Formats: sequence, C-alpha cells, structure tokens
Amino acid sequence: MIRRAYLDHNATSPLRQEARAAMLEALETLGNPSSVHAEGRAAKALLEDARAAVARAIGGPRRGIVFTSGATEAASLALSPWLRREGEAAPIEVLLVGAGEHLCVLQGHRFPREAVENVPLTAEGVISLQALEAALARRAGARAMLALQAVNNETGVIQPVAEAAALVHAASGVVVCDAVQSVGRLETTFATTDADILFFSSHKLGGPMGVGALAFRDDSLHVESPMLRGGGQEFGRRAGTENVAGIAGFAAALSAATAELASEGARLARLRDGLERQVLKIAPDTRIYGLGAPRAPNASAFAIPGLAPRTMLMALDLENVALSAGSACSSGKMMESHVLAAMGAAEKEALRASFGWSSTQEDVEQFGKVLAHVVDRMRSRQPAA
Repeated sequence: MIRRAYLDHNATSPLRQEARAAMLEALETLGNPSSVHAEGRAAKALLEDARAAVARAIGGPRRGIVFTSGATEAASLALSPWLRREGEAAPIEVLLVGAGEHLCVLQGHRFPREAVENVPLTAEGVISLQALEAALARRAGARAMLALQAVNNETGVIQPVAEAAALVHAASGVVVCDAVQSVGRLETTFATTDADILFFSSHKLGGPMGVGALAFRDDSLHVESPMLRGGGQEFGRRAGTENVAGIAGFAAALSAATAELASEGARLARLRDGLERQVLKIAPDTRIYGLGAPRAPNASAFAIPGLAPRTMLMALDLENVALSAGSACSSGKMMESHVLAAMGAAEKEALRASFGWSSTQEDVEQFGKVLAHVVDRMRSRQPAA
C-alpha cells in the first residue's frame, strides 16, 4: 500500500479511536433521547454525558451547550440581531467581523449586509485592536456584536480574543468566538477568551463529521428566533432529534484532545517547525505568513514566489502528500485568499500544511523529499529570465 503524508488536519482530522469506540457503543443504544421510556432514557444519558464532557472542556455550563450539525450552523444560530441578554429589548444593530474570518462568518448570516463591518488585519494577520476600538466609537450608542476567530484557519495566527472582548464589553457589546481551530489544540475556554459564545466543530479534532456545538457562557443570553423549530430539543435553541452517536464521538474526541494539550502542542510545534525548515532549505525565498505573530502549534501557511500554489498542490497530491491551498471550504473553487489580501500580502494564495493527532515525523520527511522534487521540476520548466 502506498503511504500518503496527510498534512491537512485544519480541513479535517482522521477519526480518533476514542471517538470510534464511543460511536459504536452509542449505535448499539436503542432509543430517541426525547422518549421517556427506558430506551429513550438510555439515549438521553449518552447525550447528557457528552454535553457535560464538552462543557468541562471549555469551562462553561452544561445547559449552555447546544449541539448542531457543524460549526457553520452554530455560527448561523449565533450571528443574529435577535441575540439578547436578559432585560434587553433592542436588536443588535452592527456586526463587526475580523477581515480574516472564515467565509461562513464573513457572510454575516442573519445580519443584513449593510449591518456588517469588517475590521482590518495587521500585516502579520492579527486583528487591529485600534481599528476595532475606532469602529466601536463610530457606532457608539448602537448595540454591537464582534465575531472573531481564536485561530485563523489559513495562517494559524492566534487572535487576541480576550483583549478584543474587553473593548467590546466596555461598549456593552457581545463577543462570538469561532473556536474551530483552537479547541483541542490550545487552551480555549470562556475564561481564556472572555467570549460570550464559542462555537466549534467535531471533525477538526478527530471526531465525526456532521457534528458541532454552540456554547453560551451563561443563561443571560437568548436567541429569540432559532432557525430550526420543532420539538424543543437542545433547550429550545435547536430543534430536531439529536445525532446521539455523532455527539458521543465528538465528546470523546474533544476529551482526548484536551487531556494532552501541553504535550501534544509541543510535539506539533516541533513537526511544524521542522517542515518550515525544510521549506526554507529547499526554497530560501519562501514567505511564511504570520511568522512574526503568535501561532497555533499545528499550522503553517507559505508561498514560494514564482510557483503557483494550486499547481504545487496538485503535484504534491500526485506524489502522495496532501495539503490545502488556503481554506478547505474555498480551495476547490479557485478563489483567492481573502486572508492574504487582508494582510496586504503580494501573493493571492498560499499552501497550508496542518498537523494533528495522527501526524508523525515521517510525514514531515516525506513532505520534504517530495517538495524538493516538485520545486526542482517546476522551476526547471520556467522560461529563462
């Protein structure tokens, strides 16, 4: 069997054994968790055990966890003008969005387009806190929401969520944090982010696809107009019979990931740094994005001047190395990277290598050998200057 080096964990991570075992056990459990008979109570117990595990991982209340079909649905539920605190009557009037946010957040979801304002990034890919403060000042008197990633999905740059939250809360606003790329990789809790809402996805950390969660910091926040209405599941915030097996796998994967944060973070950082050393040795003119900013330990975005990232991506794939060109959600659509554009980068796209629980040093070594071959071949075909 041909060995492939899989370096695309930011797109999806292989299913962990812990998640597989939890899912198989759940699949053997008969019953709808909304039913009151013994079978239903057994399914309900699995669901609530998973809810408690997710709540522990992020330091939030159990009743604040709402299971969804994924992070995109969770974002759509949270990004609403009708997210209210107790005693508030007026809707949220403005959605401030970091310019490097995932495309599902940049769309603004249930906010009208004219209510959405992008907040620029620095050249290193970090949201400008000065620009955020200025945007809040311009909108003084209006209720505001900030949507900000904990970690950028393309560059791995860590965003100053807690610092941004301090500014937004001082203006009586609400903070929604996309924690998709940080949960299970960095310590990501309500205490570390000071966000009001977190959302994240199962398959990024070794759980099954099709499961995500929205987490409320406390009971003072309510979504008055849920998208899915029906039987009142998930405390009335998201109707529909829960995917018990998927949720059990999600919770098991998250528990496994958070149990080894420090040691795994150090291991992944060594793999990432080793990969970047190989890239720079092969092509010293390589640009690594966000290198001057704090980054998550598992991801690297880079471009080699004169070599098209998409052509390289296909060449690497043909030689059994899997990477992405930017976000997986846009890499198949021939779209330029809005993240690089927001950083003022000369390149329109970059390659992204990302590691996870199953990554090994052998993956890095295989990548280096193949990259050297691909770069040599592509440069040999370029016309002489």
